[in-house]
Amino acid sequence: MINTSKLKEHIYDVVGAVHNVHKELGAGLNESCYQEGLQIEFTQRKIPFQREISFHPTYKGLKMKAAFRLDFLCKDDIIVECKSVPKLTADHRAQLFNYMRLLKMPCGIIVNFMPQFAEIERYFYDEEKQLIVPVNRVVHGQQTSNNN
Repeated sequence: MINTSKLKEHIYDVVGAVHNVHKELGAGLNESCYQEGLQIEFTQRKIPFQREISFHPTYKGLKMKAAFRLDFLCKDDIIVECKSVPKLTADHRAQLFNYMRLLKMPCGIIVNFMPQFAEIERYFYDEEKQLIVPVNRVVHGQQTSNNN
C-alpha cells in the first residue's frame, strides 16, 4: 500500500521548487533551462535528487539494451519529468507512467513550463494493483481536474 502522507510531503517540497523555477525563469524557454533551474533549486532547498538517471528495463528477468533517461528522481520516490510544450498530451503522460511502472516508483510528477502558468500533474502508482491514479492537476497553485 502507498504511504500517501509521506509522499504528499515530498510532493509539496518538489512542487514548491517547480513554482519558484517557473516564477524566476518565466514561460517559454527550452526544457533544459528549466531542468538546470530545478537542479539549482533542489540543491538550495536541500531536496535530495538525481538528475538524468539512465535505466534499462528488463524482460523476463533479463536486462535489455534499450535505455531510458529520467529527468529527475527526487527523495528516492518521485519521478519528475519536465516538458516545455504548448500542451501536455497522452504521449507525455504515457512516458511518465511507463517510467513509474518500470521502476516501481510510487509517485510521478509531470511539469509543463511553457504556459504562462506552470502545469503540474501528480500521479501515484499502486504496484500491487498495477494502477496509476491521478492525484490532481495544479495550474499556478490552483487545483483542477485531469479531464483535459
